[in-house]
Formats: sequence, C-alpha cells, structure tokens
Amino acid sequence: MIKIMIVDDDVQVTTLLGKLLRMEGFEITTENDSSKAHGVALAVKPDLFLLDLMMPEPDGFKLCRILRADPHFLFTPIIIVTALDDNDSRVVAFGAGANDYITKPFHAADLVDRIRKFTNN
Repeated sequence: MIKIMIVDDDVQVTTLLGKLLRMEGFEITTENDSSKAHGVALAVKPDLFLLDLMMPEPDGFKLCRILRADPHFLFTPIIIVTALDDNDSRVVAFGAGANDYITKPFHAADLVDRIRKFTNN
C-alpha cells in the first residue's frame, strides 16, 4: 500500500484529504505541526508527501528543503497543496525540491491523478 504523509497546519484540511485518499486505497499519515513533520516522516517513511506552504515555522518551503536535504527523502515525491497561486511561490517551491504544485481549491480527481502519476499506482 502506498504511504502518503500530509503536512498542513489546518486540521480540517488534513482530515478531509486523509478521508479522500484513504477511500482511494492509500495509507495516510497526517501531521499538523510542521516542526514535527521530519521526525514523523523518518518513522513512517512515506512514499509521497503532500505539503502546505503557509504554516508556522518551518513553513512549507523550508520543510521541503529539509526533506530534500535528508538522503531518505531525496527522491520521495513532494506535491505542494496550497492556496498560494502566484508564480513566485511556484518558482520557490520547485527550487526547494517540490515535484508538483496544486492550488486550493482543487478537484479531488486531479489530486489523485497526480499522486498516482508519482507512485505508479
């Protein structure tokens, strides 16, 4: 089973995404405190990350860099899921190591398709 870790400081978002992706057959771990996300990721070893950008320290950009600096997650796909719809945020996110970028609100099917693309599932 594909393991996905969702990191977003909004509990409603992680709950909703978790339910949606569990229904699609994924194993889900959620973390609402971005400062704990790296440690949880080391324990869980997810196959893919969904990261929000607008979180308390570390924000999603910094967390993406932290994950990419860890050899365990060098090649783990990271999809940014955020309300930030400006080009600068996209450029910075991809520069931090993100593989994809999707803005809220989004179509659930689009997110699932993107996840399947990166997990070959």
